[in-house]
Amino acid sequence: QVQLVESGGGLVQAGGSLRLSCAVSGSILRINTMDWYRQAPGKQRELVAGITRYGSTNYADSVKGRFTITRANNSSVYLVMNSLKPEDTAVYYCHTIISYHNYWGQGTQVTVSS
Repeated sequence: QVQLVESGGGLVQAGGSLRLSCAVSGSILRINTMDWYRQAPGKQRELVAGITRYGSTNYADSVKGRFTITRANNSSVYLVMNSLKPEDTAVYYCHTIISYHNYWGQGTQVTVSS
């Protein structure tokens, strides 16, 4: 079992920055890739960024050059979001997969005003 708890969301003006954190507890030694997803109202949940245990990263095209994902071993994963745009408004979720089982956090709201 793994528990994921996000924090750091909030309201920010366009062009501003936020840092999301995800605290991980439980069977963390079994974790490989950790991801951030987001879901805007009326839209499907989409992958924002992912990072493997070896530090390899991948980003959605829409956030490349603006967002940075990092992790502290298997205990925490972070998402630094710069140059935020109104279209980045969404609930952001921390995610990982262990033995083909998906684990999600409860989500944290990010709202970017124009």
